This record gives sequence, structure tokens and C-alpha cells, in this order.
Amino acid sequence: MIGSDQAAELDGRILGKPGGREAAVAQLASMSGRVVHFHTGVSLQGPGGSFAATDLTSVHFRTLARDEIERYVDAEQPFDCAGSFKCEGLGITLFEAIESRDPTGLVGLPLIALAGLLRQAGYALP
Repeated sequence: MIGSDQAAELDGRILGKPGGREAAVAQLASMSGRVVHFHTGVSLQGPGGSFAATDLTSVHFRTLARDEIERYVDAEQPFDCAGSFKCEGLGITLFEAIESRDPTGLVGLPLIALAGLLRQAGYALP
């Protein structure tokens, strides 16, 4: 069994999933021009035991105007996403840079880390 989850952190405070339009707009406005850290955990449970890993991705947001934020939120409705964006869609336009050792971590499942856990569990990859 594989499980994964992610939390967004700004200034040492965990940002929850927005749940609605106004919360998403407010969350993105608070991240404008700042760096937000995304902590993603992945766990593997199986006959070979239990294995876990974490990944850290730092997202540098552009300075965003209110109308940009509202257009984005209305277009993608990222209400169930940590950080109020979908980086695999239009959310990528909100960033100046992304720092990560595993680019899939920001989507919510760090595949490089998962591959390492599978090898630890005895699976031959590829």
C-alpha cells in the first residue's frame, strides 16, 4: 500500500486547503512575492515492511496582482489543493522558480522517493 500527503508552509505556519474561492484568493495573495515550502510525505507498507520518506519543495511566487489571482482561481478552482494551485496546470504561471530534488513532489507524490522506498522493500526497478 502506498500513501502520500502534503502540507504547505509559510513563515513556519501550515496552510490548509482553502476549501472555497475567497480562501484560495486570500491564500494566494498571502504567498505573493514570497517563498512557500511544500513538505510531502510518502509511505510504503507491504510484506517487506514499512518504509517512509519526505520531500521538500520550495516555490518562489511572483508578485501577483489581485486580478491575476482571481482569474487563476476562477479558471482552475484549486479549492482542494495545498497552496491553492495546481502546478500541473495554469498554477505554474504563478511562480518565478521551483527548488526541489524531486519535481514530482510538488504534485503530491514524490516518485523519486517512492522508487527508493520500493528498492528498499526489495523490488527491482526498472
